[in-house]
Amino acid sequence: MKNKSFILPDFKHSNLNISATLAEFLGVKSNNATLPILKKALKKEYKNVVFICFDGMGVYPLTQNLEATDYLIRNITDTLVSTFPSTTANATTSLTTDTLPLEHGWFGWSVYFEKLHRNVNVFLNTDSWTNEELDVKDRSPLSNFDYYFDKSDINCKYAINTVFPPFIKPKNPRRNTAFDNTEKFFDAIQQICNKDGKQFVYAYNPEPDHSMHELGVTNPTVAAMLRDISLRVKRLVDGTKDTLLIITADHGQIDIEGYVELYKDEYLYNMLEIYPYLEPRAIAFKVKESKKTEFENYFTNKYGQDFELHTSRELVERGFFGNVGNKAQLLGDYIAIGTYTHKIALFTPDSMRFKGHHTSLTEEMQVPLIIIKSK
Repeated sequence: MKNKSFILPDFKHSNLNISATLAEFLGVKSNNATLPILKKALKKEYKNVVFICFDGMGVYPLTQNLEATDYLIRNITDTLVSTFPSTTANATTSLTTDTLPLEHGWFGWSVYFEKLHRNVNVFLNTDSWTNEELDVKDRSPLSNFDYYFDKSDINCKYAINTVFPPFIKPKNPRRNTAFDNTEKFFDAIQQICNKDGKQFVYAYNPEPDHSMHELGVTNPTVAAMLRDISLRVKRLVDGTKDTLLIITADHGQIDIEGYVELYKDEYLYNMLEIYPYLEPRAIAFKVKESKKTEFENYFTNKYGQDFELHTSRELVERGFFGNVGNKAQLLGDYIAIGTYTHKIALFTPDSMRFKGHHTSLTEEMQVPLIIIKSK
């Protein structure tokens, strides 16, 4: 790869491997590698095992905003990598289902649906250009897997619990506690840990990702939020007994340093079968067959400083999305990977000009593995 500094996917040392380790712990078959350091921690059968994913809380945001003495920093056990693209749709699907991106196909915010000939915002089922609501039933190419922890059998020693924000609708709502702010998020986990019997908790918080998109990674409000999360984690640990707390992020974020207005490039768009999709720092292109050579030359010459162009086939063969699965066709013909200029592409006139973002192979790929044992 031309950019030697890219942080590459590694599905033996990623946040997905946390889920593989916990699946095995709960007696659920996993086809993915486990993490020895986490397996060792799980050997003591704690009353409570709590797995928290803070969206966007990668190593870079943590180290930019917290001191070395802060609780979260002091308890980073290892640095793992995210999926590629390093984005919520892709990474959280892998985290909850213990499947590789090439298996589930939720590669990014926007995915091309061939039967509709549209790019679809997969979480919202809306057209990525017009925001029109779409009926995607029976026309979605995406795979829907059960959460791995929902597969635990009746002999599992742990009761399964989830803590999700209201916009996530789990298949087992009776196991779920919804929350609408950070205080209630931690209160919900605390209450579950205080229940009788062994409890397993999978908890997801959409912060600090939401705030960093709006304000940037190094904004003082974000720093205050991360300090608050750090203090609340310590309070949770101090307030529980016989509990193993595992914390990671789906991905990190970086401050955005510029915007590439692709939607204004009529010459480029005339070479495409449909406008670009996937993610602003991991752009998928479906190119007219007769225009591929021209496209490669044009894109590299005009945008090569900010985006490194690869064929999707090359990245699939190199295992960027895992080595098992049949969803490669969703990746189009080419993927342009954002470089260390830290810019994002704007696909449509209404594309958001985020101040913080992710999805590429730079600092946003690194996520923490935090393991804390209550005393």
